[in-house]
Parts: sequence; structure tokens; C-alpha cells
Amino acid sequence: MPADPQTVFLAEASALLGPRGFTADAELMAPWLTDWRGRFTGRAIAMASPASTAEVAALVRLCARHGVPIVPQGGNSGMSGGATPDEGGAALLLSLRRMNAVRGLDRENRMVTAEAGVILQTLHEAAEREGLRFALTLGGKGSATIGGLVSTNAGGTQVLRHGSMRALVLGLEAVMADGSVLDTLVPLKKDNRGFDLKQVLIGSEGTMGIVTAATLKLDARVAGRAVLWAGLESLQAARQLLLHAEAHIGSGLEGFEVVPRHSLEAVLSYLPGARAPLAGGHAWHALIELVAENETDAANLPDLSEALLASSFEVGLIADATIAASEVQAEAFWALRDSIAPAERALGPAVQHDISVPTPAMPGFVDQAVPLIEAAWPGTRAVGFGHLGDGNIHFHVIAPPGVDPATWQAGDGRAISRQVHDLVTAWGGSISAEHGIGQLKRDELARLGDPVALALLRQIKQALDPQGLMNPGKLI
Repeated sequence: MPADPQTVFLAEASALLGPRGFTADAELMAPWLTDWRGRFTGRAIAMASPASTAEVAALVRLCARHGVPIVPQGGNSGMSGGATPDEGGAALLLSLRRMNAVRGLDRENRMVTAEAGVILQTLHEAAEREGLRFALTLGGKGSATIGGLVSTNAGGTQVLRHGSMRALVLGLEAVMADGSVLDTLVPLKKDNRGFDLKQVLIGSEGTMGIVTAATLKLDARVAGRAVLWAGLESLQAARQLLLHAEAHIGSGLEGFEVVPRHSLEAVLSYLPGARAPLAGGHAWHALIELVAENETDAANLPDLSEALLASSFEVGLIADATIAASEVQAEAFWALRDSIAPAERALGPAVQHDISVPTPAMPGFVDQAVPLIEAAWPGTRAVGFGHLGDGNIHFHVIAPPGVDPATWQAGDGRAISRQVHDLVTAWGGSISAEHGIGQLKRDELARLGDPVALALLRQIKQALDPQGLMNPGKLI
């Protein structure tokens, strides 16, 4: 009697990748079958960990021949369940973590080619050793991988000056659904041979192909920075402070983050040894980073920072402020901002929304949405924080005390998210600013997305993945 198809596939995949690259052991797979937030847990037929692009391509061809779906995964730190298989158990979990080589760093031309499994912090360190830097950073830099960052078009805290991942990718290598390899790693300043195909893959969450390597833009390492913390009365004042800083600082304004009182208090309770930068209570806080790229400008940063704060005081934009006195204190300020998500998660169940509106509209949106949601759902606490400079709001709604997390998430939590998404759509915004759609927001995208745009996405998906094997059930 011939072996069943699943047994044949498992045997062929195991022979292809060997014991280091392939396992069907449930215990070994378990840590990778639940997403970072703990919302989604799935099952997989096996987990593959190829060590090269050639192995990925051969594996994808094998999956295509056997009709096995593929769920690619990097650091498993995504926020939308995009790297978690469903509960059916028919998919192969494809880990890119063994593909962790920095293939080359071109110091003169300020670019680096890194494989998909390279951890963001590792890339930062490699660039720093050459006197350069990779400008994208985020709280999860110790686990997020380059492939995941490309696939979700990640943003982070320096988008204001440098843009999201889409602006930093110069070239890509990716394995397509039929096992062919698209290689655009060598960047060209001018190239009019049709579509920019790498942009189809950036932000596609593994639904169009599997990113195996990327050539990324590097910048000069900053010669100096100043990190400022200001207390404000309102988000409207924070917006005016941003405009004031842009007018006075120009391209040296690297980051501008806003933190409400509730979020800061949550972090101070959560983070051991954390201290509030300012005395007294303020409704809002702004975390501002200024940078200089040469020694002359770096020497002027202290005076420039003090002048910015003095002029902000004079026009009534800030109530209190301080400048980090050392790199240790600067990092401590940023740790407060980067710890908001885990600190609020520790408070109990919540629904988190990674949304954006046109940048000038962000204060008005938050001012309207917070009281509206709290009135509609008594006992909840709505909190908006994030990247004021690019209109990206992390809008969290914390459940009332004492609720059953699973029941609340499935009931009120789901209804709250619909209301928040309706609000942001009415304001001309997006239900996903930087975390992707995944499976968390797939149905909401189908409900609220532009029909023409959705139809085009589906047509591209069908053209590139006619069998529907690339990360099924995600995005579209």
C-alpha cells in the first residue's frame, strides 16, 4: 500500500533539510505556534528551518508539488498574528532564523545586505562597527528580524526623519510561490525596466513570496544627540510643539513621541527602577530627539536644545522640560517610551489598535475617540500614544477590572475594535499603520478597505500564488 501524501512530504522535506533544518516534534514546535501577544495559537504539520536561499527554494518547490501551505516566520514578535498558522494543522511553519548572515557591508556606499533571519539589533551593531547606522529602530529590536520587518513594512520611532522600511530597502531577494528566486539585491539609482517588484513584496506579509535577504540603506553614525522630555497640557499643544521644533531644528529632528499620563504611570509601576523625568503631573509628555551628523553641529546641540525649550516656554507650549544629561539618561527616557506596550499588557486584557490618521488630525482624533469609547463602554480606559510626527496612534482600550480575558476579547473587545476602526476610517485614516494586517485585522480590512484596492490585491495574489499556499488566511 503506498504511503499517504503527508507521510511522503514529511520524508522528502526531512531528507532535504536534515535534522537541524526540519522537525515534526510537537514540543520543539510549541514555542513558535503562539503569537507574541498570545492571541493566536495554531498547529503545523512540521517546522522547517532552512539555512540558505537554495534550501528555501527547494522546499517551496516541494510544498508546491504536494500542495502544502507555508507560514513564514522571523522573530515571532509580530503584533497581528501574521506569522502564526491556523488551527487546521496542514501548514508548514517556515522559520528563517537560521538564515542570519550579514552577507556584506559596503561602507563607502552606505549599504548592507542581510539575510532574513538577521536580528535588528545585530544589524545595528554591525553598522556601528563601521561607523554607520541603520536608522530604523523599535522596542522589539532584540527579537525582530529583517525578513519580518520587510514583510510588514515596519515603522518605529524614527519614521519622522527616515521613513518606514519601504524607504530603507534598496534591493530584495525572495523565493516566489513556484520556488523561483527573485534577485534584485544590487540596487540601481535608475532602472525603468517595468514595475518596482520589490515594493510588491514589502508589506505583503509573506502572502506573495518569502523574503530571504535585503539590501538596506545605511546612514552616517550621528556625531551627537540630545534627548528632551517635555510636559504639556494637551495633545494639541504637542502638535504645536512639533511644528515649532521642525521650524527651529529642521532635518536634525530625529524623533517626536507623545506619551499620556496614564501610559507613563503604567511604565513607572512596571519597569524596575524607572523614574519620572519631570516632577509633578502632566496630562501629556513629549519625547524629542535631536541629532547632529558632524562634530561642529554636535558641539552646538546643547545650546540648540536649550534654545528650543526656552522658546517653547515663551510661547506657552510646554509646562516643564528637561534635557538628558548623559547617554545613560537618554536611554532611560527611551526605555520609558519603549516599555509602554508590555506595561499596559501587564495591567490586564486590552484591545490594541495600530492606526494612523493624517498627521495634522491626530490630536483631534484622540480628543474625540477617547471620551467616545469610554462613554460607550463603561469601565474601560482608552489610551492613545505614539508617533505624532507621522500620525501613527497606538490606541489601546483596557478592559474593566475583573473581566474574563477571553470572553471580553471575543465579545466587547471585538465590538470596540470595530468602533475604533469605523472612527479612524471616518477620519480618512488606516486601520494598520505599521504592524500589518495578519489575521487580526483581515476581516476588518475586507469590511472597510477600498473595493478597488482590495480587488487589485487579490488579483496580484492570484497571479503570484495561484495555489494559495503563501501564508494563507493572512492579509487578504
